[in-house]
Amino acid sequence: MSSERLTEDRPSGASRGPAAGLLAALLLACAVLLGTGAPARAESAGPGPTASTIAGALATDPVYVDPFYSAAVTPTQQRALADQIAGTGLPIKVVLVPLKKGDAFDGSARALASVVKERLGLQKLILITTDDYGKWLNGTEWPTDAHQTRDAAAAVGFLDELDDAGLAARVGRAVELIEDGNGTEVYEAETAELDKKYSARPEDDPSASGSSGGPGTPLVVAAVLLLVVGGGVFLTRRRRSPRHTAFTFPDAVFAADEAADEAGLRRRAADELLALGEAVEDADGATTPGLGRALDAYDAAGRVLDAAQGLPDLAGVLALVAEGRSALAPAPGLPLCFFDPRHGTSVRRTTWRPLGRRERVDVAVCEDCDRALRARRSPQVLAVRDRGRTVPYFEVPAGRSLWAATGYGSLLSGPDDTLAARVGSGGFSRALRRSEDHDAAGD
Repeated sequence: MSSERLTEDRPSGASRGPAAGLLAALLLACAVLLGTGAPARAESAGPGPTASTIAGALATDPVYVDPFYSAAVTPTQQRALADQIAGTGLPIKVVLVPLKKGDAFDGSARALASVVKERLGLQKLILITTDDYGKWLNGTEWPTDAHQTRDAAAAVGFLDELDDAGLAARVGRAVELIEDGNGTEVYEAETAELDKKYSARPEDDPSASGSSGGPGTPLVVAAVLLLVVGGGVFLTRRRRSPRHTAFTFPDAVFAADEAADEAGLRRRAADELLALGEAVEDADGATTPGLGRALDAYDAAGRVLDAAQGLPDLAGVLALVAEGRSALAPAPGLPLCFFDPRHGTSVRRTTWRPLGRRERVDVAVCEDCDRALRARRSPQVLAVRDRGRTVPYFEVPAGRSLWAATGYGSLLSGPDDTLAARVGSGGFSRALRRSEDHDAAGD
């Protein structure tokens, strides 16, 4: 993280809680520690089922279990879950599939839920799915969250009684909470207890460090937390030294994820830049005070796109385009998500504390990252290569990354400090040269 933008005690803006044998061994160990009861997922697992396949199976059975989870949810357990669901009289469906970047749902639990719902064609539906993160479940209900499905599914991850339980037991408990209609109550009680337990720790206890949604609400750091980052996996583990990040990424997974994503992101960046250019041409200078800034952002985005050397720079194009669009709007908008601009529009700013550090930083976050922070989970972050390691982009020294220095817009100092201005003053080209010199030196 760029130290120039960290502050010790910034007020909170957030509200309350919602990587070959070595790789296989790593994933297996994480799966066991997380209590999912599922085997480690190999990279050859394939693209996974389509929404049509899932919807077709759900027409005759309310529980769909991908073969990947066959050891975690046996046929007997699947039938038991189906019987339990039938007993509730509610339109509950369960979809347990491994999510991975590049699959039919691009690794997103929200996309999985939306597409499956569309294929089913049901007006009323309660859907429980695997989440983007390890042992967690995701719950969605249509047309409204009348049975507190979202909180019921999220609450399961906090229940002490399920710490060593398998996936089938977790789903069964979520169904119980949905039937009882008290998911929010249980979720709030469990997270409040967690807040009380961990906020009682001394502030200088390194094990108390973590992401925070506000004062006295530190991130609960597990011994090992398996996270899905796009198509990759990384470990988050607690460390004693407050000077080091707690993120590490297996190289093979990162390389595959980067190769799969870069071409698509370059096309997306070019398309969005073109759209911004059209919006600028259509804008009326007399009624658009920010037109000059939008033009600056358009020019800067074009220069970055021409020189872009990888995902971080292409994400910077997206951030610059967003800055340009914000300048054209009647009221300034938030920058793109701090953790990964590919996540899209931010919904709010929040005070976040990186794992292993005491400093807090005020950042803009998308809905999914905001939800992860509230649930005491590490958000999905944009990873980069630095000094032979794969790390979150914000851990690169600020002098070698304009994006680390600015958080893609979240860490700017004020209204006159813009990404476009920094690119225009040579901030991007200088950082690019320093990074190239650093790589050439082999440090």
